[in-house]
Amino acid sequence: MKMKKWVSVFLIAALALLTTACGGGGGEKKSSGSGDPKAATPAKVDRSKEFITVLTGPTSGIYFPIGGAFSKVIGEMGYKTSATATGATGENINAILTGKGELAIAMSDSVIQAVEGFGAYDGKPKATDLRAMMGLWPNVVQIVTTADSGIKSFADIKGKRVGVGAPNSGVELNARMIFEAHGMSYNDAKVDYLSYGEAIDQMKNGQCDVAFVTSGLGNATIKELGTAKKIVFVPVEGEALKKLIGKYPFYVEWKIPKDTYGTDADTTTAAVMNIMLVSKKLSDDVVYDLLDGIYSPKGLETIGASHATAKREIKLETALRGIKGTSVKLHPGAEKFFKDKGILK
Repeated sequence: MKMKKWVSVFLIAALALLTTACGGGGGEKKSSGSGDPKAATPAKVDRSKEFITVLTGPTSGIYFPIGGAFSKVIGEMGYKTSATATGATGENINAILTGKGELAIAMSDSVIQAVEGFGAYDGKPKATDLRAMMGLWPNVVQIVTTADSGIKSFADIKGKRVGVGAPNSGVELNARMIFEAHGMSYNDAKVDYLSYGEAIDQMKNGQCDVAFVTSGLGNATIKELGTAKKIVFVPVEGEALKKLIGKYPFYVEWKIPKDTYGTDADTTTAAVMNIMLVSKKLSDDVVYDLLDGIYSPKGLETIGASHATAKREIKLETALRGIKGTSVKLHPGAEKFFKDKGILK
């Protein structure tokens, strides 16, 4: 009887082993959550055959280092990848729509305008093929001037030389809306369509008074200006801020802490979320797999090391900021991932 018992145990163990070896569980392998991006991959994804281009922004801005970190994580997962410097949001939206990249950082307000066909995209075909993969960090509207300009409020900008960003860039779209919220227009100032890097360079030489910088906090270009001149931020507050958020609900109230750039006080302003766009053509399995690697402890560590804003703001629990409740659709692979993680119902 004892012998029969041991033979039965042996046969059951052998059968279990055989079932495991043959993939008896069925379906796809899912990431173990071990924190190693290489640990597992959906059975239908051959990472070595996928090329993922990450479209970032100008080398002077925050998009570039953070986008580069995303590319690094994706490369460590076994994908072929590269990070490309671009003109940021406007260029990135067009590049995703025309198949020139797989992932792209963009400001959610511009994406919503492209999807719904208003604002800078008025009269253009609605970009209904745009898909979001995840929310990123808030882009804070930082209206930069210097103490020697004498500018303290938005009304003081009248007649001044203002760099509002490249035409139809995310920065320029924000500038236009904020002028509007203050009951003003570009006709009230001497507007120049300079990128914020160009505008700040001109501020150093006294050729520009104000620069619109819509970026993560701790912008390197602003910090560099602070080594030459005393920085002052023009606030967006009170009734103007209420009007801005009332008409364009993708804005939120934000603070620029005084210790970020060594200013005398915190500054109230507005912010809009950045999101990661993803090509509609990428398979659901690939997008799911990318998110699994990005949100692994190792992935978040690599991305967080690229910039303090990324370390503070990019996390699973806030992954749908700037996407949920808007007209921007999630990629089906991202939708499945966030449902599996309990972030999306």
